[in-house]
Amino acid sequence: MHEGRWSLRLGLSGIPAAAEEMDAVRDCTLAELTGARVHLAHVSTRGALAAVRRAKERGLPVTCEVAPHHWALTDEAVEGYDTNTKMNPPLRSRDHVAAILEGLRDGTVDAIATDHAPHHADEKALEYDHAPFGITGLETAVGLALERLVHEGAINLQRLVELCSINPARIFNLTDRGTLRRGAWGDVTILDPDLQWTFDVSRSKSKSRNTPFDGLAMRGAAVASIVAGRIVYRHPELNRSQGTENTEQSKREVINVER
Repeated sequence: MHEGRWSLRLGLSGIPAAAEEMDAVRDCTLAELTGARVHLAHVSTRGALAAVRRAKERGLPVTCEVAPHHWALTDEAVEGYDTNTKMNPPLRSRDHVAAILEGLRDGTVDAIATDHAPHHADEKALEYDHAPFGITGLETAVGLALERLVHEGAINLQRLVELCSINPARIFNLTDRGTLRRGAWGDVTILDPDLQWTFDVSRSKSKSRNTPFDGLAMRGAAVASIVAGRIVYRHPELNRSQGTENTEQSKREVINVER
């Protein structure tokens, strides 16, 4: 876990913020020396974000991403020794979470990544020090982003789309992704920013159940996914909201889109 007041209280060995920050400074320095592009994954500390911000101000080809659990939780969540709060980088203290939110607002952060890391329940059912790092994140990322970022005023919906779609495509130079431009790859996610739902891990599509967000109520969700022009997912609430009188028409529309 994060080295700080809570690691001391819980008697756990802590990973200091400096461990991440030194690597971030080193990598940004190497980007300036070599001209190479650098992307920092799962940034979690104030100092690492400061290093990226300085690099961007100097025009260096440096980008970074953050994961939802690093803005949604703090190291206080480890208090019950739930190994589903163990991840790498670890959950940080409130000041680092505040820095992440600021980085999302001011453009320092380029992308959001889930850091999806499934583990079998037996692997996580160990003492905190011996359990593996990681949690699942695919099914909660959009809900957490809409609930904690958009609805709480940290960013707007346009910025969220930029973080989750436009910028990742740009970073990896995927010119036919992350856009609705004619001729681009037909991948589209339809969002309902106001859908009220509660994450029930027992109904997860993942085979893994290692998440600290079981039972969390959220506002906002992905209600449909289109991959290469084909509808591959429709949220149950989307189907129910259409009413039985529209069922046959909806089926015809789905078939037409898939064709």
